[in-house]
Amino acid sequence: MTQAKRKKRSRRRKSTAPQVPPRAPKRTVAERPERLAAPWSPFPLIELTVLIGIVCIVVGLILGERLVLAFGVVLGALGGLDTSAREHFAGYRSHTLVLAGVPAVLIAALTAFARAPLYAVVVVLVVVFAVAALVLRRNWDRRTARTLA
Repeated sequence: MTQAKRKKRSRRRKSTAPQVPPRAPKRTVAERPERLAAPWSPFPLIELTVLIGIVCIVVGLILGERLVLAFGVVLGALGGLDTSAREHFAGYRSHTLVLAGVPAVLIAALTAFARAPLYAVVVVLVVVFAVAALVLRRNWDRRTARTLA
């Protein structure tokens, strides 16, 4: 290539368009804290809730008490649900499917207790789950877009 062609080519490469400032780097997994602190942080509320739930489950199984067993399962589920909800709505980790299952199961249980046919219970379960998952996923996308931008 001749020297004249090199000069001509280098003149073409120079642009007079304004330069776009570089974007801020995206947050990585390494930059996130290990755990999100709860509003009641020094007090181990969730841990105590799960412990009481486990004790109720064991007592319910030994004594054959269904109500105590159900209470233990509900307390244990609330412990996990609390952590999932705080992490999801803070934009820390996505728990869309876990959180979408809660209203789906509750509404399906109410439908079943109303003595609806089984196919109606299943249809209600699937529809509520799909709608809740869609809403929660959009919420997650908004949260992560705001925290990463």
